[in-house]
Amino acid sequence: MNRLEQLITFLQDSPNDPFLHYATAQEYLKLGMADVALEKYLWLTENHPSYVATYYHLGKLLVERGEKEAALAWFNQGIEQAKAAKELHSLSELQSAKLALEYDED
Repeated sequence: MNRLEQLITFLQDSPNDPFLHYATAQEYLKLGMADVALEKYLWLTENHPSYVATYYHLGKLLVERGEKEAALAWFNQGIEQAKAAKELHSLSELQSAKLALEYDED
């Protein structure tokens, strides 16, 4: 059984576990299935908006797809969630990603 299959099996037992959804999205991305990963990230933002790690990876995926405005919006939402959760490392990563994207646009 490969990693993705294991994660899907775990999700059947714990369908509302945000980490399992996040890990599954990451695995889909590694396998080149960006559309499925995007769906997973968006599901997380709706169902577990305080799961801060989602926003960085969602934003980065959107940047890769050329969707810079959408990426900025998700980085901003992630920054707010990270501040609320007092997750300073995630806050720093999100702010850096946002600044890099804004700098790139100039």
